[in-house]
Amino acid sequence: MDTPFTADEAAAFIGWRGFVTGPSRRVGVELEWLVEPRGDLETGWDLPNGGGVSREAGGQVEMSSAPCDDLAACIASAEADQAALEAALATRGQTVRGGGFDGSVNPVRYVDDDRYRTMERYYDRDGPWGRMVMCGTASVQVNLDAGDDDAELRRRWDLAHRLGPVLIASFANSPELDGRPSGWNSTRQALWGKLPGWGRAVSEEGDLRRDFAQWVLGSEVMCHRCDPPRPWDVPAGMTLRDWIRHGHDGRWPTRDDVEYHMSTLFPPVRPRGWLELRMIDQQHGDGWIVPAIVAATLMDDRRAAAAAYEATEALCEGRPQPPTHMWEEAARIGLADDTLHEAALACFAASAEALVRADAPQRLRSRLAEFRRRYTDLRRCPADDWLDRLRGGAPPRLEEAAPAL
Repeated sequence: MDTPFTADEAAAFIGWRGFVTGPSRRVGVELEWLVEPRGDLETGWDLPNGGGVSREAGGQVEMSSAPCDDLAACIASAEADQAALEAALATRGQTVRGGGFDGSVNPVRYVDDDRYRTMERYYDRDGPWGRMVMCGTASVQVNLDAGDDDAELRRRWDLAHRLGPVLIASFANSPELDGRPSGWNSTRQALWGKLPGWGRAVSEEGDLRRDFAQWVLGSEVMCHRCDPPRPWDVPAGMTLRDWIRHGHDGRWPTRDDVEYHMSTLFPPVRPRGWLELRMIDQQHGDGWIVPAIVAATLMDDRRAAAAAYEATEALCEGRPQPPTHMWEEAARIGLADDTLHEAALACFAASAEALVRADAPQRLRSRLAEFRRRYTDLRRCPADDWLDRLRGGAPPRLEEAAPAL
């Protein structure tokens, strides 16, 4: 059995576990979908290219691709696995549904296990937002290596955050709340912004590993795993640092406990050895391909990365990363904001040029160009298609449409 960690040992482990540098440029995607009709799901299906399938609390399904050495291979692999997953769901009379949020104020939790039961009670302390996220949201997560060395890691970390508002605004796809406009293009992102453990995990200057470790140590513990019938709950407000210092229920955290605690924190760019970009709403059908193209090319093609860094300078107000209000603006009105629109146009142009340099398949170039013509050039995002159908009266604010806090 693992022995308990000291605070220094935990900090060293967290920094090492979060960021792994080295000469690699692998890419992967994790794709969540809402499923209709809703319900618990079996997992363990064999997918043709090695992707994994897991279930989320509200009956959503998540497909994780195997990591690939280049973007085109990743997309082709994930497409084949998506087709196999949809075929397996069809035998159960189920289909996947696009969109970043199902629009329900009172979602149902279908997965009944210790993790989600405890997570539900933890989030319920602060209102309905956590349950809505757990049981009703779906995303496109793009996984990219951290960088060749610590200097590149810092630049890639900053760039991932600089791209955050651009990716939110360009691909927002969740404007609905109980059948009406929520007042946000990305209601999913608005909900995440209300949750503990979401905020950006590291200061904008200084040692990333040290700062990330301090953030993890200072974050509330959501649960501690134990044998039944003992509950997984912990006292409200207990941080990992508190647990290390004082223990809980006769136990002190081990390496496995620290790693599990890290899995319950969801910053928009999550260090997992690699960088997991978590801010993108799920699209419809295979629409996830375009945000995967944009995120991967702007991070991994050096010329595109330099162009994207420059294009996002105006979002940052003289800082290395955009301030919180820019993330909120991206989620609320997206490309209607002039600064975000200009940044998005430049980023899409840089992404297109990167595809040419990489001699990417014409199909990928065409998909990117088609999306830009249909949405980005016109200051639109997929949420606008929903809003065209939903409009009819002034949209309620999120706080008014959902139960009172």
